[in-house]
Amino acid sequence: MADKKLKVTQIKSAIGGQRNQRETLKALGLRKIRQSQEWPDTTQVRGMINTVRHLVTVEEVKS
Repeated sequence: MADKKLKVTQIKSAIGGQRNQRETLKALGLRKIRQSQEWPDTTQVRGMINTVRHLVTVEEVKS
C-alpha cells in the first residue's frame, strides 16, 4: 500500500470552511486552488483526504 502515491489537488477554496478543514489543507501542503502535492498512500493521509474530500481531487500515481 505504501508503494503507491496519491496526487492530491485542491479544487475549491477553504474560505468559509471549518477550522479543522483549513488546517488539514495546510498540513497537506495545499494553499491555492489547482495546487497539487504527492503523498504516500497511508491510512493517515487517507483520513486527512477524507476530512477535505469536498475540496480536493485524488489520483493514484505509480511510483
